[in-house]
Amino acid sequence: MMKTTLIRNARAIVTCDAQDRVYQNADLLIQGPKITKIGQNLTDPCDEVIDASEMFVYPGLINTHHHFFQTFVRNLKTIDYPNMTVPEWLDKIYRIFQLVDGDVIFYSSLTAMADLLKHGCTCAFDHQYCYTKATGKTPVDRQMEAAKLLGIRYHAGRGTNTLPREKGSTIPENMLETTEEFLLDCERIIGLYHDPNPYSMSQIVMAPCQPINSYPETFISTVKFAREKGVRMHTHLGEGENEIMLERFGKRTLDWCRDIGFIGPDVWYAHGWELTPAEYDVLGQAGSGVSHCPGPAILGGFPILPMAQMAEAGVCISLGCDGSATNDSSSLLDSMRTAWMMQAWHSKTRGGCISPYDMLKIATVNGAKTLGRNDLGSLEPEKGADLFMIDAGKLELTGTLHDPRNLLARTGVTGETALTMVNGRVVFRDGVFPGIDERALAREGEAVCTKVLRQPCEAFRNLI
Repeated sequence: MMKTTLIRNARAIVTCDAQDRVYQNADLLIQGPKITKIGQNLTDPCDEVIDASEMFVYPGLINTHHHFFQTFVRNLKTIDYPNMTVPEWLDKIYRIFQLVDGDVIFYSSLTAMADLLKHGCTCAFDHQYCYTKATGKTPVDRQMEAAKLLGIRYHAGRGTNTLPREKGSTIPENMLETTEEFLLDCERIIGLYHDPNPYSMSQIVMAPCQPINSYPETFISTVKFAREKGVRMHTHLGEGENEIMLERFGKRTLDWCRDIGFIGPDVWYAHGWELTPAEYDVLGQAGSGVSHCPGPAILGGFPILPMAQMAEAGVCISLGCDGSATNDSSSLLDSMRTAWMMQAWHSKTRGGCISPYDMLKIATVNGAKTLGRNDLGSLEPEKGADLFMIDAGKLELTGTLHDPRNLLARTGVTGETALTMVNGRVVFRDGVFPGIDERALAREGEAVCTKVLRQPCEAFRNLI
């Protein structure tokens, strides 16, 4: 029999539903993985009651672009991202990435997932393209292990790089795969982990890293295979690679993707700051989305996305943290605040306003749409019970409580949640992951980072 939980007397429930309803002093009833009722003074029998009398309740945030393995390549003074182009940065950072092994994948993923959960993210997509001689084909398996331990809803992007350095890529030899290897492993992990059913906890996305670092056949084969298997597709696009693509193929990256069929409602791209207004129309007509990652955009000094203009063209914009090598944080609350501040500045100079509440819906409703999850993204009956709460009774929020919809991004609520729930299960509450020794995991992860990435081998020492 499924467990029933009653969240009682929430100060506010911000639903992000189609009517943008906010319930005051209301209850929310959960049965198993889903929400069944929202209203005042619910009297249904339940197994557990959660007192939410001081709480604002929000839908779980959905992260649509990240690189978990990079969590162990943070805070390096020598990788001076703001003073490099993206291809230059990739050329340098990949020399560190090639040292990554399976234990780094596991503990770095735990680190990123914990940060996400503590800050309201309940469903995360990760673009895992770091396949080294040391990891073998295990990265997605190790990430699924980490996701199950913490209880996060996880969409794994199975990335790859197939083009050698001598043919123009930035990829070291021991990080290359063949297209056949990639497709075979996609078939394996789709069989193991891809659950397309409502409330599924794991799905697979086929995600070659970027067009400049793989053979065209890798992307062409991905299109055919992904559509046969019914899985979504993802890649990096419009982040400084267009000049290279013009040299190689005589066309911009989006045109190249369109010509091979790597576009459509089952495809979304990361970044897109190099896209043009005409390309917004192409994306809108195709139904493809863009994951906006504000952290690396600021660090790299890239153009601010005109989100209002893109939305008007029909582009579904979602929100991502991006890899910690260009963000150093896995807090989607922080990314949401940063993204809204960028848009506020942009609207003063170029027009087109995104409200703080719009940004919340970008991080929830649009994230769910991007991942093809019509069972997530809002708080309403039959949707998955993914949510987080903030304590509205704290002194620092005094004077703001009249507007819970705009509160998060506008006032900079970026600290830990009071509670995070995934699939009807409390996974973080009052600073604790129930049943998990967080500090023991942190010590184990630090030891792995030291052993694998900080050991005194010359290849790594020369970079730090």
